[in-house]
Amino acid sequence: MTNLIFDYDGTIHNSMLTYAPAFRDTMKWLSDNGYIAAKEYTDAEISCWLGFNSTDMWNSFHPELDLEIREKARLMLGKNMAERVDRGEGALYDGAEEVLSQLKSNGNTLIFMSNCRFHYLERHKRVFRLDRFFDYFYCCEAFDFIPKYEIFRKIAPNHTGNFTIIGDRFHDIETAVRNGLTSIGCAYGFGSREELSQSDIIVENIKDIPEAVKRLTT
Repeated sequence: MTNLIFDYDGTIHNSMLTYAPAFRDTMKWLSDNGYIAAKEYTDAEISCWLGFNSTDMWNSFHPELDLEIREKARLMLGKNMAERVDRGEGALYDGAEEVLSQLKSNGNTLIFMSNCRFHYLERHKRVFRLDRFFDYFYCCEAFDFIPKYEIFRKIAPNHTGNFTIIGDRFHDIETAVRNGLTSIGCAYGFGSREELSQSDIIVENIKDIPEAVKRLTT
């Protein structure tokens, strides 16, 4: 049995469809109220934050802001994204459902592990019916926002068999490297090639994941 630990945003879910407009709306609110300078943000400047938990993102992005303002902006951005997902503006990557179904039917155990919060996880489970694919769900809020490689160490005793990490950011590859696991880097996501350089296999399309899994597990 192989346990496939999937990142979510940038690996299965095309987060930019909801994150980019919500980010820009939140930045406009901050600049309109004089908290930050007005600026036009490129997609690259926005997508670099995907994969971070929201607390780390705001602590790094605008650490000069008062904690109260940072928290208000964090909640505003999250609410904006949630409303967009509920309106049907979000989407999984093309082919994601077929890939996950195939991997599950091949006898693998699919594990969701994301730097997200409970409300985000529950909304996406409902909207995209993720229970069809995943056997277990873990989000960083349940572990007090510790790094993914430490979350893995806490959950690993709950599972038997080998593990492969699949993700698009350094958090995912770091989890594999620090724990001696195999990994698949997803170059179609939001991480740089450098972030994925220590992965065992790099895929250019989500549809390439089943073949990569086969190569690593046979």
